[in-house]
Amino acid sequence: MDTFVNFLQGFLDLGATVILPVAIFLLGLLFGQKPGKAFRSGLTIGVAFVGIFLVVDLLTLNLGPAAQQMVDRLGVDLNVIDVGWPATSSIAWASVVAAFIIPLGLVVNVIMLVTKTTKTMNVDIWNYWHYTFMAAVVYTVSGSVVQGLIAAVIFQIVCLKVADWTQPMVEDFYEMPGVTVATGSTISYAPGILIVKLIEKIPGLNKIHADPETIQKRFGIFGDSMVIGLLLGAAIGALAGYGVGDIIEIGMAMAAVMVLMPRMVKILMEGLMPVSESARNWLSKRFGNSEINIGLDAAVLLGHPAVISTALILTPITVLLAVILPGNAVLPFADLATIPFIVAFIVGAAKGNIIHSVITGTIMIALSLYMATDIAPIFTDMTTAANIEMPEGSAMVSSIDQGGNLVNWIIWKVFAIFN
Repeated sequence: MDTFVNFLQGFLDLGATVILPVAIFLLGLLFGQKPGKAFRSGLTIGVAFVGIFLVVDLLTLNLGPAAQQMVDRLGVDLNVIDVGWPATSSIAWASVVAAFIIPLGLVVNVIMLVTKTTKTMNVDIWNYWHYTFMAAVVYTVSGSVVQGLIAAVIFQIVCLKVADWTQPMVEDFYEMPGVTVATGSTISYAPGILIVKLIEKIPGLNKIHADPETIQKRFGIFGDSMVIGLLLGAAIGALAGYGVGDIIEIGMAMAAVMVLMPRMVKILMEGLMPVSESARNWLSKRFGNSEINIGLDAAVLLGHPAVISTALILTPITVLLAVILPGNAVLPFADLATIPFIVAFIVGAAKGNIIHSVITGTIMIALSLYMATDIAPIFTDMTTAANIEMPEGSAMVSSIDQGGNLVNWIIWKVFAIFN
């Protein structure tokens, strides 16, 4: 078992840039594509994800230190450190239930496709770690592998159903036909869609149109997405107390993110469309089901300028929320750079309206901080069991990504009742 787990961990460590091309190539062959065409589709998607993650790294490496500097300037003293998704995924794969999750997840997805209880074929195997973390949480509170696996399956089913529900929005707003997202951290913010709908009924607020296109029409060059990235990046640098040179540098980095991310997503779609079409034809002939969507990493949604703009505005807001919310004990840190991922559905539902997205994101992140605070003792026990070093000066750890994940929190609470 240990050998298998080590092999699995080594395979997953290769990341989405290797796993997804392999998965797409195999899917292409399964759905009747010629090897050369399937190989090209997989390779194109691999190249696109290399580009996407290079841009994400550009975002993270600039935003993360700036956010940390903002926290240091405020002198915030909170005893639960947000360790971020990288540490969280390591905690998940260190659990004894980890070895079962990928094969179990693939079987569940196939069964749901065959029974037409989902339209999503989730090839984002790398992000199965979210299911693994769910299983690890329940295993920690129950000591039962079976309960942990049941919790993971429930989490996966919720992800697939939310992916089905949000697919029309992904297709219409993000212009990605046949694509959906079942990433665990993104789907947990799907309830924000309902908040967006409520905001759109509030007199006054519903008259505000602040999508990138409208902003550009009103403000000219200052409404251009590249300039917005420059200005928001520079503002974050200023809030962090950077010098003039560093402020300009982070501004340029955010401007580059705004320009480069959409280009990478276009390359991704070039590789995905042939496989998506082959999948539709194959399933239509055999099961009479041509409505099949490919589930991908939420990174594919970061190409819209409204997503990055919303995330940059929410970064200092998240730090402020941590300071002023009574009862919160989580110090936002590592997961501040993942805010673009968790607001993607919100921005899509708001049709790119940045003001509506920021209001909704503020509410959802406030809830996440409380949930992350609540689960911190369990999270800390899991960290200790995984032999992961605790951050210096921290009493406990948690994360906004999974510790503050609404679906994860609800399932954990339900299982805790029986344990």
